Amino acid sequence: MPERRTVALVTLGCARNEVDSEELAGRLAADGWELVEDASDADVAVVNTCGFVEAAKKDSVDALLEANDLKDHGRTQAVVAVGCMAERYGKDLAEALPEADGVLGFDDYADISDRLQTILSGGVHASHTPRDRRKLLPLSPVERQQATDVALPGHGDVAPAPEDLPEGIAPESGPRAPLRRRLGTSPVASVKLASGCDRRCSFCAIPSFRGSFISRRPSDVLGETRWLAEQGVKEIMLVSENNTSYGKDLGDIRLLETLLPELAAVDGIERVRVSYLQPAEMRPGLIDVLTSTPKVAPYFDLSFQHSAPGVLRAMRRFGDTERFLELLETIRGKAPQAGVRSNFIVGFPGETEADFAELERFISAARLDAVGVFGYSDEEGTEAVTYDGKLDADVIAERLEHMSRIADELTAQRAEERLGETLEVLVESVDDEDGAVGRAAHQAPETDGQVVFTSSEGLEPGRMVVAKAVGTEGVDLVAEYCEVLGVGSRTPDEEAGR
Repeated sequence: MPERRTVALVTLGCARNEVDSEELAGRLAADGWELVEDASDADVAVVNTCGFVEAAKKDSVDALLEANDLKDHGRTQAVVAVGCMAERYGKDLAEALPEADGVLGFDDYADISDRLQTILSGGVHASHTPRDRRKLLPLSPVERQQATDVALPGHGDVAPAPEDLPEGIAPESGPRAPLRRRLGTSPVASVKLASGCDRRCSFCAIPSFRGSFISRRPSDVLGETRWLAEQGVKEIMLVSENNTSYGKDLGDIRLLETLLPELAAVDGIERVRVSYLQPAEMRPGLIDVLTSTPKVAPYFDLSFQHSAPGVLRAMRRFGDTERFLELLETIRGKAPQAGVRSNFIVGFPGETEADFAELERFISAARLDAVGVFGYSDEEGTEAVTYDGKLDADVIAERLEHMSRIADELTAQRAEERLGETLEVLVESVDDEDGAVGRAAHQAPETDGQVVFTSSEGLEPGRMVVAKAVGTEGVDLVAEYCEVLGVGSRTPDEEAGR
């Protein structure tokens, strides 16, 4: 009988990392590892790190140190770093953080089981030397699909799937379809639509360690969605660094418009949500599909970042306040209840008081459902590091505090505008402490608000129900449950069998 090997995956950062962790889980389970939730119960704790900004990197280091402490108190024998921070810094991270028994890059994912076994047995796997992953794929997008020797987390690889896969692992359905094992029971799951980014925003280092943009094939996305539906998933969220570019390397920049109705038609899927949209790449056909396709959420996660033209140009981005407001007007003209969220950077090098006022003017007029505001900080390896006109830290902090307060007030007002709306809500949890909680079409998981039901009677996780917004708690809505979707018009009393 083979020796019992246990592993726990601790995931930090964005939804793309969550998908990568479930791919690692699938590979490990297929090779006989037992997955456990608590790192203290695992022989190996694998920390999927985030390397986006300083705060995220600090959280990743803290998680690695916390896992290392378990080696003195529990079963844990080894702590291994994977993910963006591990890929970005490689051997430098290993030298700076000797508490990590291994630092594995994306190229190690295909052999993750062997890597962990080596480390668990006391061996050493040399940490990689970081490299600019944008240079690994061909410059021409249409040639990238043939580059099967490049590791693409969330895309799988060309090796055939093992025979007799354990139950609960997604089988490979094509040359780039990954093994996958769910790491939870949420009725919501992310599906990776693409990897990498071809944009060159001056503040962002992601393309250097995630690589150039490459789409997954529609058949693989559909196959993974069908498998997730079989696992009980009701909502899928399409994730990548830039979903609006999907299909450009497959010969059809409008491929997303074709794929969305097919995903919405998958048996068992109640909602399809698209994240990470670039305002400069929004096109009329995509807006039409997002606002008119049944089961596709009219939800727009638009990466505005700023609205003052001079700041946007310095960021190597496009647009201005008026064009952004026109885009929002077009969206709401087609779907008045559409949800919109965005992130903004304040204190960018050269940002004047007039630029800051222009951003406030836009945010005040945009009626956004959710807003993330971040203070600029130098990110090594980016163009903005070399810019003149850096603002003092106290000025950035003051602007961050001011804009965050404005954003909180405006998003709370936007929630109040939704009072009386009829909502389609996916119930996500029901318990004695918090009652029943779910999300409407305008609310993405983790980043936006939620719906709190006035009563949990007749509600179960995974059900899509009709509810009416009757109150607000900041950005959250308080709602009364009306009926269950998909089973006729059933009232709460009928649902309870009275």
